[in-house]
Amino acid sequence: MPDAPPYQSLTPECILDAIETCGYRCDGRLSTLNSYENRVYQIGLDDGGSIVSKFYRPGRWSDEAIGEEHAFALELAAREIPVVAPIAVAGRTLHGHAGFRFALYPRRGGRSPELEDSEVLRRLGRFIGRIHAVGAGAPFRHRPALDIESFGFEPSRFVLEQGFVPEDLRATYRSVVDDVLERVQRCFERAGDWRPIRLHGDCHAGNILWTDDGPHFVDLDDARTGPAVQDLWMCLAGDRSETETQFAALGAGYCEFMDFNPAELWLVEALRTLRLTHYAGWLARRWDDPAFPASFPFFNTQRYWQDHILALREQAAVLDEAPLQYAA
Repeated sequence: MPDAPPYQSLTPECILDAIETCGYRCDGRLSTLNSYENRVYQIGLDDGGSIVSKFYRPGRWSDEAIGEEHAFALELAAREIPVVAPIAVAGRTLHGHAGFRFALYPRRGGRSPELEDSEVLRRLGRFIGRIHAVGAGAPFRHRPALDIESFGFEPSRFVLEQGFVPEDLRATYRSVVDDVLERVQRCFERAGDWRPIRLHGDCHAGNILWTDDGPHFVDLDDARTGPAVQDLWMCLAGDRSETETQFAALGAGYCEFMDFNPAELWLVEALRTLRLTHYAGWLARRWDDPAFPASFPFFNTQRYWQDHILALREQAAVLDEAPLQYAA
């Protein structure tokens, strides 16, 4: 018999009961926020306010790894860096109820940042530089590193071994992914001895809430150790000329608080490639969660794998090009 879906027993009643174990009185309002890896809800409270709860996917992280995520967020918040950190209740930020682990967060509003605006990019760069200045101060001990094995080779093996790639595309996929990951390895070699630091890890526009006072950074669930440029490249979009202009603004702000090693620019397209392979493996690993087929109907189709192979081939060509130019 197949395992039960991971959130099958996480009913609205269970969610509200969990929040009330932490001393809050709920008024019954509950809305689902955009999240697939975990389950995140905005909960209405009796006093008219609201709170955000994150229920962690069972089996993904150890308590120690979640503890490091929380400690990093709290360390950043203590330095007045606008990261939405978990709320401590009775001295704890990780709670349990009915077999689920969860954390509570203050509700923060905002809009997507206008990444085509150079002043927005400069301000973002300053805050990411401040995050990294703290992140460089100590290592993670329980959270993984961003590396080619876990983001490239492992997910590509998984989709092949578990039969996600259609039979008529398997040989092509295997050949293309082996080729592109070899090029990714060469990019890491060209970057030399970059310094691994603690990162936000998934610093795309959807995890940045912009207000008139600046950004709030949310969701450190993917925090891990890696190169600084991982938290920078996802703010870039467009052709080479556009991305170099964007990085000039982003880097100018960043370098006010943290030195940037230009050799890491060799990693931009390598990290983009690893995100592609990791994403396919992530969808495959979560395919037994009913939320995934419903939300990603395009995945696991002939067309998806044809387009994925094409995207990897395009990345193979880009990986051999010179990196973005930036003068710190």
